[in-house]
Amino acid sequence: MKSLAGPIAATAGLLLVAAPARADVKAGVDAWNQGDYARAVEQWRPLAIGGNADAQFNLGQAYKLGRGVPVDAGIALEWFQRAAQQNHRQAADNYGLLLFQQGRREEAMPYIRASADRGEPRAQYLYATALFNGDLAERDWVRAYALMTRASQSGLAQATTSLAQMDRYIPEADRVQGRAMAGAMARGDAVPQPRAPAPPPAAPAVAVATAPPVAPPDRAPPARPPVNIADRAPPAARPAPPPPAPATIAPAADGRWRVQLGAFSADGRAQALWRSLSGRVADLSAFQPYYIAGGGLTRLQVGPLASAADARTLCTRITRAGTPCIVKAP
Repeated sequence: MKSLAGPIAATAGLLLVAAPARADVKAGVDAWNQGDYARAVEQWRPLAIGGNADAQFNLGQAYKLGRGVPVDAGIALEWFQRAAQQNHRQAADNYGLLLFQQGRREEAMPYIRASADRGEPRAQYLYATALFNGDLAERDWVRAYALMTRASQSGLAQATTSLAQMDRYIPEADRVQGRAMAGAMARGDAVPQPRAPAPPPAAPAVAVATAPPVAPPDRAPPARPPVNIADRAPPAARPAPPPPAPATIAPAADGRWRVQLGAFSADGRAQALWRSLSGRVADLSAFQPYYIAGGGLTRLQVGPLASAADARTLCTRITRAGTPCIVKAP
């Protein structure tokens, strides 16, 4: 990765007069909008080195998109970071999104969350996905549904697709709360803070939802006139088609695999869980529940299944319905 530490460190203390600096940044924006990217970069570079956050953001955009300079995500990250450290919000948004795109998800998530709280649709999409999956964030389906709703309302096609997928797994009561929270976000009302981490479950093993991780959609934020440039990215691809219907899993008379849904101190709780889940999880009602007593607990298992692959698939569906599930080998 190319480094900007030398020239930036050497001039970090330089400050330019605000009005001329803004005028020069605007001159670069005018050149950019006319397609003269090299001249735009020439205008911004000394101002960026001198500490002008707008110029730093615009130079990061140039390196991100390869306009007037070669594409270099590493240098773009450095300029976005410099501007973000001066509370430049668009730079902070782009810094977090670019970190995420490069696989540095843990570093990116604090920026993603802050951007989502400010209403940035791409960040809302990513943070909602993390909250839904319980991946890099404590699982919170109400907030996930609210944020995905807001991202969808902004016109983000990927968010609309994900929202439809969430409808299949999130209980109606949580969706109602999520829509109410989305309305509060739209009005600028205060919303509850993310819920605290839940205490460990009684069962010895848990599983997490396995909805696939996602990358930020290629959608540009609005420009911050008059001194910032918007992304000139290619048009977004068409939304992906809906996922195929899940494959049917059937009991196998001679199957020896099962899945376990928990261990309970009372038989009635195990039976109540089976009644609840068998009507909500695809194919589950075709299987047989087993109530295995021992050690003062009743373990709810379901089977028989023909293979480990079938057991994992069924476990995934059960986990997405909000119940921990583990595969039990013969």
